[in-house]
Amino acid sequence: MSSYLTLISFFKKYKRFYIWGILSLIAVDALQLAVPEILRRVTDAIQFGTLDRQQLLFYSIVIVVIGLLMMIFRFVWRILIINSSRRMEYELRNEMFDQFLRLSTSYYSKKKTGDLMAHATNDILAVRMAASGGVITLTDALFLNIAAITMMMITTDIRLTFMALIPMPFLAFAIYRFGVAINYRFKNVQQTFSHLTEKVQENISGIRIIKSFSREKDEIQNFDQYNEDLFKQNTNLALLFGTFLPTIQFISSISFFITLIYGTHLVLNHTITLGSFVAFNAYLASMVWSVAVIGFVINILQRGAASMSRINVVMAEKPDIKESEQPIHLKSITGSIRFANVSFQYEPDEALVLKNLHFTLEPGSTLGIMGHTGSGKSTIPALLLRLYDPDEGEVTLDGISLKKLSLESLRQHIGYVEQNSFIFSTTIRENIAFGVEDATQEEVERAANLAGLHQDILLFPKQYDTMVGERGISLSGGQKQRLAIARALLKNPSILILDDALSAVDTQTEEKILEGIQDTIDAKTTMIIAHRISTLKHCDRIMVLDGGEISEHGTHEELLEMNGYYAHQYQQQMLEEEIR
Repeated sequence: MSSYLTLISFFKKYKRFYIWGILSLIAVDALQLAVPEILRRVTDAIQFGTLDRQQLLFYSIVIVVIGLLMMIFRFVWRILIINSSRRMEYELRNEMFDQFLRLSTSYYSKKKTGDLMAHATNDILAVRMAASGGVITLTDALFLNIAAITMMMITTDIRLTFMALIPMPFLAFAIYRFGVAINYRFKNVQQTFSHLTEKVQENISGIRIIKSFSREKDEIQNFDQYNEDLFKQNTNLALLFGTFLPTIQFISSISFFITLIYGTHLVLNHTITLGSFVAFNAYLASMVWSVAVIGFVINILQRGAASMSRINVVMAEKPDIKESEQPIHLKSITGSIRFANVSFQYEPDEALVLKNLHFTLEPGSTLGIMGHTGSGKSTIPALLLRLYDPDEGEVTLDGISLKKLSLESLRQHIGYVEQNSFIFSTTIRENIAFGVEDATQEEVERAANLAGLHQDILLFPKQYDTMVGERGISLSGGQKQRLAIARALLKNPSILILDDALSAVDTQTEEKILEGIQDTIDAKTTMIIAHRISTLKHCDRIMVLDGGEISEHGTHEELLEMNGYYAHQYQQQMLEEEIR
């Protein structure tokens, strides 16, 4: 139950709601325990022939008043406690989402989306249930137990009370053992649910590939396996819980057996009255019910604890990329970039992606980067954006180490377009204006024009108000890339990075786009990563990477004279163009 310690601040914040809610709940239980006392008096009066109509009317009115007060107090505690638990759910989900955005890119390369989604849905729901149903039922059970036992001892007979409590130690042991097992099995349920969620998310995202390869039946079978695993885990939990409640009820029923035998003996010997015996059974019923319901409490609290422990693991994660204690905020930059002997690997046991990389990019100049797949091209902008930190060496902007800059000001000055551009499930306008909240329609259209997308947008029925679907499913690959370019251009950054951002368009469209944004490129420090020579040949300098190291470096003409990898690619691509 130590998992709940992280919620202490929340309970302190809303303690008055919980205090008044619990007091209202106790008031309901206290009123409920007054009913057996009325039954005792009425039964005794009937037994001794002293009950008259006035007494009967009085007791009847008291019971009605008790029922009315119970209704009022029950409404109060439901509003206070359940609303507080809903607020906790709201705040906890917000905190988790904030944590998701704080964590570094490396965290998501190791985690599955379905697992994270399960944290934000099922796990938070289980914690909310513990903070409402768990608190309510636990308070109910504890108060009724203590109050019922006290009333049984005071109003009836202490010996009969102790006899009725004989099964209770066995009951406590059974509750403990079952509680541990429930916690373990519920963790398995949540983990299996995460796998199922991940499978569904993956299949929906890759629906085009699944249909293209006619893999529907295979994926249905795979999903069925995941679903069956979840069914088995839930069945195991249900079997355990199904055994738990009957066991608790059986042990509790032994108390009634003892009460019936010994209580009847006391009544026949005139040690207690018949009314006291009736009241005692009513108190015992309340106590047994409250003890039996502890099983429900244990289930809820253990489920909540299992989920809270999973949430705590996520919340305890620290981002790899951290700002300095007093970060430097740059309002403007010249755009001078320097990689000084930079080496980097994504995982400690993997090969180096970049090896002692050293180069300088002057303000306003354009650098082209080319190389084999896996040569480390896309890692360069990832380090510049500080999505990762180099293992060795240093990256500087305007002569300042990136580690000294605030992440927000660093990334505000960089416009980044990657090959697999992410498109949000909203309108074209909102996608283009993603980085600029107050962008006007004219500014959005100008950016789209520069990226060569405006005419395509006009062909859509709702033009800029067209919903593009999840991940831009209604757009072609080239349209997605051009939309991403427009998004970066609208931001008007000092540094522009195009990471294979024109690979999905034909060479003619590429040429038009590059011509359209040439003035923009000339005014910015630009980094263009590409496989096509046509994309790179106008760059001020071109750098060829091989195994994370610079193998060739120079202008287009200088690289052709070297007759190396670049020249070979140029000849091959020129030949392909002639064949077409």
